[in-house]
Amino acid sequence: MADAGQDRVVRAEDVAHMGITEVIRHAPFIYSQYRKLVGSIRQRHPDVAVLIDFPDVNFRLALELKKLNVPVIYFVSPQLWAWKRKRLRWVQERVSRMMVIFPFEERFYRARGVDARFVGHPLAELPLPTIFREDYARQHSLNPTKDWVAILPGSRRKEVHLNLPELILAASNLHTAGDYEFLLPVASTVDANYIRSFLPTSPSIQLVPDAREALHHARASVVASGTATVQAAVIGNPFIVVYKVSSLTYKLAKRLIRYPAEIPAELDAHGNLPIAMANLIAGRRIVPELIQQHFTAANVAAALHPLLVDTSQRSQMIADLAEVRRLLQPVSGSSSIAEVCDAVESLLPTRVAEISP
Repeated sequence: MADAGQDRVVRAEDVAHMGITEVIRHAPFIYSQYRKLVGSIRQRHPDVAVLIDFPDVNFRLALELKKLNVPVIYFVSPQLWAWKRKRLRWVQERVSRMMVIFPFEERFYRARGVDARFVGHPLAELPLPTIFREDYARQHSLNPTKDWVAILPGSRRKEVHLNLPELILAASNLHTAGDYEFLLPVASTVDANYIRSFLPTSPSIQLVPDAREALHHARASVVASGTATVQAAVIGNPFIVVYKVSSLTYKLAKRLIRYPAEIPAELDAHGNLPIAMANLIAGRRIVPELIQQHFTAANVAAALHPLLVDTSQRSQMIADLAEVRRLLQPVSGSSSIAEVCDAVESLLPTRVAEISP
């Protein structure tokens, strides 16, 4: 956006801190930057505002913009439909147009009086990676004749800490049962050396820079719950979803997360609601989920094995994921960004056109 001419009043990278102690230590500076941004809004009085995700800050900004009668377009809805439903009134009071990237979100908001539009998911609009398998193998010292399994443990250090050890054990189990190589995409938010500290000498786990390329070339994948599950779904790579959090967080989540009628979701045999976006979009469980104590190396290997060979289960999942990709495409045939641009233009005040001499 800066390359396109945006004037960055506050830089996100200057205020992005993770962890309670880090946030507390930098709180005075973070708040000063927030006040600087609000001051700029009051001074410049924009004609329209586009807020993207980041609800903890953007809902506050939406209130400031509302006071100035500035129309607010909110792009990428926070997951109010899963929890923190009380924040819905903030959307109703402060947001002029909600532009959502999952189809069920439009139904959810419209049923509650919010002007919402499904614009498609940006990841579903991306073309598939074009690098050939042989070239990819050469770049990353892989054997192109072997089947590759992608391992995506999460994009945060804590997620890697909780998920990767069990995934490595699962990789060992799979390697014993068959001759596989493993790809581990390194998220930009995680230090590669930290990930290397977990890796064994066997089986071979190759760190790679791009998740989409790894998912495209892998035979199947194990993906920690999050945006990466959408990446796997739209690329069409058969996968299973895993996730582990602290016991307290898990207990709280089971009590707090409730889906509305617009999201058909049934409890599994262990009393868990589905969490994988592919399952929520499809309206049924199309990819296996191994959560908390059920996320074990043995269970991962057992769930992944039918996806690594030519089975009806693999074929059905590939077909189901193709349907998810279709559901994530913009209904208009346009693009998500073009839809947001159209919304901006529709909310801009009418101006007198300049007449050229």
